[in-house]
Amino acid sequence: MRVRNPALWYIFPSLLFVAVFSLYPIFASARLSFYRLILTLPWLGEKFVGLENYQDLATDPVALHSLTITLIFVAATSIMEVIIGLGMALVLNESFRGRGLLRAVVLVPWAIPTVVSSQMWRFIFNDRYGMFNFLIFGEKTELYLAPLADTLLAPLAIIVGDVWKTSAFAALIVLAGLQTIPDELYEAADIDGATAWQKFRRVTLPLIRPALLLALLFRTIDGFKVFDLVFVMTQGGPADATNVLQFYGYKKTFAEGMIGYGSAISVGVFLFSLALALAYIRLLGARILEKNGTK
Repeated sequence: MRVRNPALWYIFPSLLFVAVFSLYPIFASARLSFYRLILTLPWLGEKFVGLENYQDLATDPVALHSLTITLIFVAATSIMEVIIGLGMALVLNESFRGRGLLRAVVLVPWAIPTVVSSQMWRFIFNDRYGMFNFLIFGEKTELYLAPLADTLLAPLAIIVGDVWKTSAFAALIVLAGLQTIPDELYEAADIDGATAWQKFRRVTLPLIRPALLLALLFRTIDGFKVFDLVFVMTQGGPADATNVLQFYGYKKTFAEGMIGYGSAISVGVFLFSLALALAYIRLLGARILEKNGTK
């Protein structure tokens, strides 16, 4: 059989990979979310229950609490990571000796596997030998805190771990945006007597808005998927203070064997991420494209 367009053969492996490892799990989870399937009660079989799992999810107080925790985590980490990433990108965009080495060093936290960095932060916040307590209280061990066992400090510890790891990713995206700004614009601003702040506000910030939007979009979607940090550092505790929605879905699916309900939670997380992504593009992206089109 002869194919008219040979390019199809080149993209076919990629399409097959996406279909098997991305699309199939999504559709399989969506299908299972309409069934009652409990692994610990195999004699009940796989029964179609329609939207019952979603109705249970909407009235589940633990799920609603997990959703609140997740939204707080996503809002805090995505905003902090983009702001810190912007600062890092502005520094890395300057010309100075050793810039190449600094760029490589900055990316180290992002390159470390999340499980490894989570274990590192678990040690740092340990209540007996952690660096967190040593830096604050020194050798006064009687004053040491237990951040990962405190309902207020545990979410902050998770946020700190995530911001430390992924701010470099946001910086990488913003840095790519900074390098597209022509030097002539800054030279013209210098001739006009603009200060550093005026150049940042009038030249840099408007031109890197698409990069900032992209970084915010990626970090928001990724924030909804947080799992490794919680699994390693707190296991959702104490008292569900860090029980984010993705981890709650994991417990329902694998610890309690409620495949249908756990799938409904996964689909809910997916729909939240999709809705936020569309909202970002519609509210922010459309304005940017409109401004670029009118220039």
